[in-house]
Amino acid sequence: MVIFFQELNPVLQALLATIFTWGVTAAGAALVFMHRTVNQKLMDSMLGFAAGVMIAASFWSLLAPGIEMAGQMGFVPWRTAALGFLAGGLFMRLIDRFLPHLHPGLDISKSEGVKTSWQRSTLLVLAITLHNIPEGLAVGVAFGAVAANIPSASLGGAIALAIGIGLQNFPEGAAVSMPLRREGLSRGKSFLLGQASGLVEPVAGVLGAYFVLSMQSVLPYALCFAAGAMIFVVVEELIPESQQNPKHIDMVTMATLVGFAVMMVLDVALG
Repeated sequence: MVIFFQELNPVLQALLATIFTWGVTAAGAALVFMHRTVNQKLMDSMLGFAAGVMIAASFWSLLAPGIEMAGQMGFVPWRTAALGFLAGGLFMRLIDRFLPHLHPGLDISKSEGVKTSWQRSTLLVLAITLHNIPEGLAVGVAFGAVAANIPSASLGGAIALAIGIGLQNFPEGAAVSMPLRREGLSRGKSFLLGQASGLVEPVAGVLGAYFVLSMQSVLPYALCFAAGAMIFVVVEELIPESQQNPKHIDMVTMATLVGFAVMMVLDVALG
């Protein structure tokens, strides 16, 4: 199985990896068939865990390889890292500014992005979809880097990134389906909308892999770009959402540290 996967086209590898990450999102959304609600302390802890995974992935799987590649390709490493990282954050800021979305637990009057008459359920799905764009992009870029034969990129590292992204997608799927169920939608519709938030990952993954294969000279920038986009999501979305209840902050903080450690171990061990 491993040999078979190694021999696949890198774009197909990225597609399969992001189908896996979408599948974990669907698994999280499927909790709605067993429970109408999830203990809020548990949900906050899972979101904190997801934040830790994304922070670790941003450095170990994206920024560090991007900096190393920049030096190998004759670029100024710190300049490449800074420009790519900030561009990724700016990209997500623009999407956040214009894409209509609503964070779970908030009144529809507090929706962000351009004003729209879209239903609350659609806005909730788009909020999590916003998280998943940089995640799919990061996985695709990682597999593209392996195919580009960059010494610091490894198939094990790319797989570790996909596993880490998958782990933190589980609470994100539940974070969509559960609020929708509480608002009166059927279990089936809540699940379908919850898993739909992860469908953007295969699309972003394929585009990321194809892009870096077509323009290998921008690969260090692309890796740092994906890192900046992921950190934006962590700081702007995951951490604030996970720490809304002051009583849960200590637990959430520990969950974030555990998430960071898990992703770091995955990347170092497999990469």
